[in-house]
Amino acid sequence: MSRFAAPIAEQIWDMKYRLKQADGQPVDASVEDSWRRVARDLASVEPDPAAWEDRFYAALEDFKFLPAGRILAGAGTGRSVTLFNCFVMGTIPDSMEGIFQSLKEAALTMQQGGGIGYDFSTIRPKGAEVHGVAADASGPLSFMDVWDSMCRTIMSAGSRRGAMMATMRCDHPDIAAFIEAKHDSARLRMFNLSVLVTDAFMAAVKADGPWDLVFGGRVYQTVQARDLWNRIMRATYDFAEPGVIFIDRINQQNNLHYAETISATNPCGEQPLPPYGACLLGSVNLARLVSDPFTDRASLDLTALDDLVRVAIRMMDNVVDASRFPLPEQAAEAQAKRRIGLGVTGLADALLMLGLRYGAPDAVEQTRIWMKAIAHAAYLSSTDLAREKGAFPLFDADAFLQSGFMQRMDPEVREAVAQHGIRNALLTSIAPTGTISLYAGNVSSGIEPVFAYAYTRKVLQKDGSRTEEEVVDYAVQMWRDLHGDAPLPDHFVNAQVLAPMDHVAMQAAAQEWVDSSISKTINVPENIDFEAFKDVYLAAWDMGCKGCTTYRPNDVTGSVLSVSETSETAPEADRGAAVVYLTEPLDRPGTLEGATYKVKWPGSEHAIYITINDIVQSGHRRPFEIFINSKNMEHFAWTVALTRMISAVFRRGGDVSFVVEELKAVFDPRGGAWMGGRYVPSILAAIGGVIERHMIAIGFLAGEGMGLKTDPQAEVMVVGERPIGPACPNCGQYGMRMIEGCMTCPSCGHSNCG
Repeated sequence: MSRFAAPIAEQIWDMKYRLKQADGQPVDASVEDSWRRVARDLASVEPDPAAWEDRFYAALEDFKFLPAGRILAGAGTGRSVTLFNCFVMGTIPDSMEGIFQSLKEAALTMQQGGGIGYDFSTIRPKGAEVHGVAADASGPLSFMDVWDSMCRTIMSAGSRRGAMMATMRCDHPDIAAFIEAKHDSARLRMFNLSVLVTDAFMAAVKADGPWDLVFGGRVYQTVQARDLWNRIMRATYDFAEPGVIFIDRINQQNNLHYAETISATNPCGEQPLPPYGACLLGSVNLARLVSDPFTDRASLDLTALDDLVRVAIRMMDNVVDASRFPLPEQAAEAQAKRRIGLGVTGLADALLMLGLRYGAPDAVEQTRIWMKAIAHAAYLSSTDLAREKGAFPLFDADAFLQSGFMQRMDPEVREAVAQHGIRNALLTSIAPTGTISLYAGNVSSGIEPVFAYAYTRKVLQKDGSRTEEEVVDYAVQMWRDLHGDAPLPDHFVNAQVLAPMDHVAMQAAAQEWVDSSISKTINVPENIDFEAFKDVYLAAWDMGCKGCTTYRPNDVTGSVLSVSETSETAPEADRGAAVVYLTEPLDRPGTLEGATYKVKWPGSEHAIYITINDIVQSGHRRPFEIFINSKNMEHFAWTVALTRMISAVFRRGGDVSFVVEELKAVFDPRGGAWMGGRYVPSILAAIGGVIERHMIAIGFLAGEGMGLKTDPQAEVMVVGERPIGPACPNCGQYGMRMIEGCMTCPSCGHSNCG
């Protein structure tokens, strides 16, 4: 019998966490094999591995403890991979040499799949004098563009989608440009942006006082603090960024306040980290610890929670020793402080099982109780480890106990730390757990509310047929199992109906007992009035949060997920018709309709011909394959490779419009060309423009209404007509003809006769 609660959970395990050989042959025959692989590897660093392997396995069993995906996928594989999710990189020097050395370090880290965070406040503002070269500085945003391009390049070379966080201090002279950078829908798409907000700035905002923008001891401009704050809120309302990070609060509360200064976070914000700091993540699944759900006897087993947390802390501490690191500086930082981030998932489901409404005062208080219990168990476990294996190398008892967070801890914990030391400098963090939560049976993610009770997932089979399966929230499915078709109780709420302050109250309650930080997004409806929205960040500050992020659907970023207001159907993508998930690529029908476009690149003798063929799904056309051909043999290898790669992406379904964005972002170091009155940075960008034009023509993209601008240089040769002659199996160009008894391609010369 399968351990998985739903087909989607098993599919995610198979795709992301199951160990396979290079040819795709599974090594892990079952999820139990994956658990055993991870448990054995993390126990291998123990003096007595056999004594701990079974305890580690028991924690993983039935999805009770969920290590981050990097650990599940990498531990015990023998591969040279990092088990840490994200990093904050070194401080960027304010020099050309130092900036590009930092860029190199970022590329090496991202190449191994690690997300990165950077503080760009250390780079002098735009227009500042550059001594010795008689020039003005281009400013930090220009270098952020370079980082963004690097991330795209690393991603196009085969790495997972890049993730980066950029921060900037609220007193940097370029802060206004930073706040508004995401107004351009094509700029800095690889970055999340957050403003580092200081206590002094918040005091000035509340007093409506002046605020100096300073760099290198020089005041560049004085503005009204409240005006700057309002610009942040307006940008967040309109474009969902930037977020805010209350940086002074983070440093004051930090257990390591005596050994480091933090000015950046990992990409999702749950780990404020020093230069070269790394985040190691895992989550306790609260939904699995509730007994007698939906009854008057419902409760979360605090004894089981305490035991699970203590085992999880030991497992995560072992990861510090078992993992590899992209850079030696990252390894040294991790070993010196042994920072880990144990969090939770399934919180909203657990509250539902206890009859509590997410965001209500009793749910807020219950969240506070659970998070305090986790912190208590985690700290006592780490002091036990210190007694057994030694405290982290930079431990200083007097200084450690003076941190803002330790001042809140119970006397029992403080006494244990003073007497035995502590193995890990920081222990708790609440990370986003989207994929991990699906793998665990679609439990609610992190401390987020349930997004949707259920939705229909469409799966295309290899034979072209389409099946549908319902993906149901874990607590909702449990209710159905117990009560059949009975209506859901009134306390069942989801993200579609919650007020913003419900979100803030839950985040603040959890933050009180989390020593690091929390990744949480306050989702608000598109039609929320700005007046009802504008005080969200201020409330987060007043309630003691360390940062805040909101998401309101908008024309630039679109809607991540949307749910019908009158039904429990689920998320559909904002672009590209239906959300489609493929078990395998769709087989090609015998005949397809499409269009051929001609692109003449300046300086090249021969034109490039681009054919895009479509299929029809749910009454809508969508691109299915592409062929690129030219008589210029210089381009042969890369055009064949591009043809195969883009076609493979198209055949996987879903929203494939990102192909356009990636191609149009490619810059040729030799320079681009002016075409039709517009500068096109490379041949690949021109091809991206053609694909974009085609997608708009068939209705797959919304065109100018989405802020997309089509490229005018493509000349349509054939649209919607069946080509004369079949497609060439070598180059894809239509027009194969019989010549001297053989089917021959007039474009590339391919012949069926050899």
